Amino acid sequence: MYLAKRSEEDAVGPAPSTDTAPDRPRLESALRRYLDRRLESARRIDGDFGRELAAEVVRFTLGGGRRMRPLVAWWGWLAAGGAAEEPHAGPALQACAALELVQTCALVHDDVMDGSPTRRGAPAVHEAYAAAHRAGGLAGDARRHGESLAVLAGDLALVWSDDMLYEALAEFPAEAAHRARAAWTGMRTEMMAGQFLDLRSQARRQRSEAAALRVDELKTASYSTEGPLHMGAALAGAPAGTVEALRSYGRDTGIAFQLRDDLLGVYGDPARTGKPAGEDLREGKCTVLLGAGVRLAGEQRDMGALALLDTVGSGDVDPEQVASALERVGARALVEERCRELAARAAARLKGLPAISADARRARDSLRALAVSTGEDLL
Repeated sequence: MYLAKRSEEDAVGPAPSTDTAPDRPRLESALRRYLDRRLESARRIDGDFGRELAAEVVRFTLGGGRRMRPLVAWWGWLAAGGAAEEPHAGPALQACAALELVQTCALVHDDVMDGSPTRRGAPAVHEAYAAAHRAGGLAGDARRHGESLAVLAGDLALVWSDDMLYEALAEFPAEAAHRARAAWTGMRTEMMAGQFLDLRSQARRQRSEAAALRVDELKTASYSTEGPLHMGAALAGAPAGTVEALRSYGRDTGIAFQLRDDLLGVYGDPARTGKPAGEDLREGKCTVLLGAGVRLAGEQRDMGALALLDTVGSGDVDPEQVASALERVGARALVEERCRELAARAAARLKGLPAISADARRARDSLRALAVSTGEDLL
């Protein structure tokens, strides 16, 4: 079953621009080669399984996204002493590219949990499967069928991500493979913990900056920047100081990236972000922006703002009025400033990295550019 073509956007807004050549094409090639093999294997298991489920995982993974997580992991490998051209470069590319399949799992499952109708400008996977069920006149509930197949698609992507990584790790010395595997395991578990906390905070209608920040640390920073950098540096056999500098950079950049997306989700132009303005407010997501707004409105005794913020997550929410209230009490300015501070701190953390080689210097420059542009590219 062919699902509609998707755009390049995964996050709320466009990614901060970074010169990634020649890294991105090499990672893309490693991902395509592996997925071609897995698709052929799936077809041999069962024709329908290969055509309808495995092929959709491949299409979704290759049909959009910026490969940010694989790129960050690859820069971690280079910054920590790995070389772009050496016997282990091929397996390192495959290991880093495996992160894109984790992203596929996260996006497909997120859309089911959030009830999102679209992804990358096209029907979300569960919606496309449900539409195909209805069009085919199949038995049972179309919505449940679509969600069930989307869960399986996300699960298959996660299984393949493990397989892809472990195949690559077999080419590395045992100690490097062990450390990379530990980083991978921790990252994936923290991602699940962050998703759990995110869902629970919505159900409890939490309005806490601390709770939102914890979700940002686990759900975004851990598997978007800190975890990939940790894995890449572990593969390169980096010393503890280098690993910690890269992980600290990753935590700061990842949280800054999420704060930026929170701002774009409320104040961004839908033509730029690819999503309706105010979607997070309608869903009742616990963000640092919302938590700060509630706290500041309380401190300022702004009862009007508090009343508006209390509608977040309900059918009565007016996104424009809530956005105005958040700006009035100073929440928008506060989050913008935090985002810039985190991005600047992240860039500063790279200064202590050793300039081991031209590859390491290039990776360090790419990471610095990513941090700086995250802090600058707000609205």
